[in-house]
Amino acid sequence: MLLNLARKFEQASKTYADENGLERDDDWFLLKLQEEVGELTQAWNRVSGRGRRKGRSDEDMARDLADETADVLGHILLFAHRNDLDLAAAIKRKWRFSLDEK
Repeated sequence: MLLNLARKFEQASKTYADENGLERDDDWFLLKLQEEVGELTQAWNRVSGRGRRKGRSDEDMARDLADETADVLGHILLFAHRNDLDLAAAIKRKWRFSLDEK
């Protein structure tokens, strides 16, 4: 499941990078993840009343929060994929459940 999802994010990221002339070197994957965590933090600050709304409606802010969360998930999977990390095994080890369990 995670590997298939990671592959989809990888293809989308590669296409985006190719279209925009971006080099995705080893550092890029971690730096981009950090950037996205910052954007998630900004979205959370707006939703929680700790940041400027910037004219955004409650619905817009909720959508922004979901979008930024999706970006963080995607970049975590991209980082793991780039570094050949076995997230399924790490989840089982750290969180004590298997992704295969129902």
